[in-house]
Amino acid sequence: MAESHNLGKKGEDLAVEYLKNAGFKILSRNWAWGKHEIDIIAENKDFIVFAEVKTRSDDFQMHPVTAITRAKQKSIIWAADGYIGKYNIDKESRFDVITVIKKIEDFEIDHIENAFYPTLR
Repeated sequence: MAESHNLGKKGEDLAVEYLKNAGFKILSRNWAWGKHEIDIIAENKDFIVFAEVKTRSDDFQMHPVTAITRAKQKSIIWAADGYIGKYNIDKESRFDVITVIKKIEDFEIDHIENAFYPTLR
């Protein structure tokens, strides 16, 4: 269990670095609203981005993005709504997914913009 936790932490660190290099300002990491959590909250001049990070080693059975279920999406949407309300955010929001796959010597990062929309009920 500790090894997968370390891999997940490394994946989030790499995702933060990736976003910074893409011009985003990191506002928060692992932001919680009740029992709901958002891995990374970032912004650029156009958007506030609520990002879910999924990290796997290259021997995974299914692509990491498939781990973001409808229930997980709803949880992220609830937390984002809480964040927007608490900080009076007046900027267009977006829900992204960043997958990090550990290869033998390196990591492969895929940033999926608008991975899902806040229309789930």
